[in-house]
Amino acid sequence: MYIAMHHMFFEWFGLPVPTWIAGIFHGPENALTFSFAQFLLVLPILYLNRKYFQNGFRNLFQGFPNMDSLVAIGAGASVVFGIFSIFRIGWGLGHENWNLVINYSSNLYFESAGMIITLITLGKFLESKSKGKTSEAIEKLINIVPKQATILKNNQEIIIPIDSLKVGDEVIVRPGESIPVDGIISTGNTSIDESAITGESIPVEKQIGDTVISATLNKNGSIHFIAQKVGADTTINQIIQLVDEASSSKAPIAKLADKISGIFVPVVITIAIIVTCIWLFMGSSIEFAFSIGIAILVISCPCALGLATPVAIMVGTGKGAENGILIKSGEALETAHTIDTVVIDKTGTITEGHPVVTNCLPINMDSKTLLAIAAGLEKNSEHPLAEAIIKYTDSQNIIPYIFDNFKASFGQGVQGIYNNNIYYAGNTSFMEKQGINSSFVSSKLNQLADEGKTPLLFACEKNIIGILAVADIEKPTSARAISLFKKMNISVVMLTGDNKRTAEALRKRLQIPQVIAEVLPQDKEKQIAILQSQGHKVAMIGDGINDAPALARANLGIAIGAGTDIAIDSADAVLMRNDLLDAVTTVRLSKAVIKNIKENLFWAFFIILSVSL
Repeated sequence: MYIAMHHMFFEWFGLPVPTWIAGIFHGPENALTFSFAQFLLVLPILYLNRKYFQNGFRNLFQGFPNMDSLVAIGAGASVVFGIFSIFRIGWGLGHENWNLVINYSSNLYFESAGMIITLITLGKFLESKSKGKTSEAIEKLINIVPKQATILKNNQEIIIPIDSLKVGDEVIVRPGESIPVDGIISTGNTSIDESAITGESIPVEKQIGDTVISATLNKNGSIHFIAQKVGADTTINQIIQLVDEASSSKAPIAKLADKISGIFVPVVITIAIIVTCIWLFMGSSIEFAFSIGIAILVISCPCALGLATPVAIMVGTGKGAENGILIKSGEALETAHTIDTVVIDKTGTITEGHPVVTNCLPINMDSKTLLAIAAGLEKNSEHPLAEAIIKYTDSQNIIPYIFDNFKASFGQGVQGIYNNNIYYAGNTSFMEKQGINSSFVSSKLNQLADEGKTPLLFACEKNIIGILAVADIEKPTSARAISLFKKMNISVVMLTGDNKRTAEALRKRLQIPQVIAEVLPQDKEKQIAILQSQGHKVAMIGDGINDAPALARANLGIAIGAGTDIAIDSADAVLMRNDLLDAVTTVRLSKAVIKNIKENLFWAFFIILSVSL
């Protein structure tokens, strides 16, 4: 490029040209050196990128021209005309025909062939670096499952490889350990963090007879359970299989250039032949008519599709990165503008992903006193919502009361003595067992439950003294994002494993058109497939491991940046700011890029007509 354009760099930008460059390559007397040096330099570029010519001409001759065909035709025509020009320059120098020498030395296309192929290869290289993440996602899913399990056999604890577990084995899991396979608890009770599978942030209380799921985390109690599903039948392995199948079955998205090139390539070739014949018919020389035909091929093909399309996509992905949106491929950017349905996970995507105190309702006392009582009781509690209460009271600079004789009733509530009074915290069932009447606040409890909140009652002796409500609240921008999707005529569906009452409360607050609740982890991908079977182009937005199969199955998978690595690796785009508004921006960016590409194609045809005339 520098050899071909050094004089223009000087004339346009005032960049100095080294004396030895000007002495060797500048002026008609150096035209042969000028042209032959470019020819030698372009040869390694052509050889290293020979796949464009192999694939492009093969597809062209088979009647299915694509973008490679355009590149091959454009670069090939540039080189062929350049070689022809070298011969004409040589002839002109030998016959001292300086006009001929100047004409052909100023119309070489070697640098065009080299730069076209180089830019396209660079674009494909940058694009390919962000592909092929499926295997990494599956590997991370596999690593979640413990490699060994402790079983009870003949009244002895034995550690065995997880692959050796059989249905019916009695498995022992202590606090802080992961559940190795699916089963049913036979001894003990505990709270289990199932967020890795369900995406739900609140640990689930488990007791004898309850089901435990592989790859979930035992929080506090020691349990024994009977293995029910082992090996490939476990929930985590089914999710792994879904991710693998969804990724491999997703049809590759055809580039817009390839779609158009089936028509565009024959049209360009036909125009080049027709224009050449017209100039010949009008009495022009074969040389002139041929140069016009070559000019059409060189200017139209690479410029129109060989450069404009990938560069537009590269700029689009760059703009996305500037706005905290990592788009993993040009295919994903291209797909986003076709989306007509967006499916959004609830916990951690629409909501913050962790429980917080939303309501403090004291009865016959001030709120600070109620919070001091709550902090004192809950700081020793293993209840899943205790952490939310402690965080809230800490943020309010509340000094907790110190309780004596602390007792906990698993899954129901806690009690303790302060200043010779017995205080209680728990649900209505727990209060009834203590002989405490809570009927006068039942309407308020129902109202809180309808709003998707979990109410906790507090009592002193036999009197209710207050209510604290805890919930996983929506993010500040979620309502705005959902509203914008609807304005773009994109259907919005909330998909969650949470109960219908909580999901319906959130649906009403955010005015979400459709909600699918109580969806099992392995069924989220099925819901995406159902929508696709109805002819919809579906985008899935999620953050949990349980969302990974759905993200892989969707036409466009969008992961929240704060989500799990597996969800991020399974997605086509990642929102680094954890903001649903960025999902709206992704669709808008895609529409802008596709519009730009279509404008490029329009001007490409305009250029063809201009050159032809």
